[in-house]
Amino acid sequence: MTEDMLGELIPIVAIVFGTSIALLNLLLDYRKKRSIFELHHRERLASIEKGMDVPPLPPELFESQRSRRPRTAGDFLRRGLVWTFVGAAVVGSLTLEHHDGAYYGLIPLAVGVANLVYYAVHARAANAPDGPTGSI
Repeated sequence: MTEDMLGELIPIVAIVFGTSIALLNLLLDYRKKRSIFELHHRERLASIEKGMDVPPLPPELFESQRSRRPRTAGDFLRRGLVWTFVGAAVVGSLTLEHHDGAYYGLIPLAVGVANLVYYAVHARAANAPDGPTGSI
């Protein structure tokens, strides 16, 4: 009875905690932006009262929490290698156990190979005389 309950409780807890973390992230980002808006509004009112120029909105207000840098070809190489080895490990382990679901390992393997193919195509295009600069 206890093992059955534990088996049912694990996915429920994982879903609840995963959703809670995402909601907490949204809430903290909202509070940060609201605080910036309030401070900017106070500064704006004070500058209007004194007859000064109104400062523009800070750019941090429009950015997400993480700063995004452009993806490089090396990022696709790393992701491709990781996914390829994960897929190969899943296929290998399920095949060694004579499990019928070994084909499920082909999914991450295909994602990894797709990233590696994209890396190869992008590297070839970057080496061309009129190719891109290297960021995606």
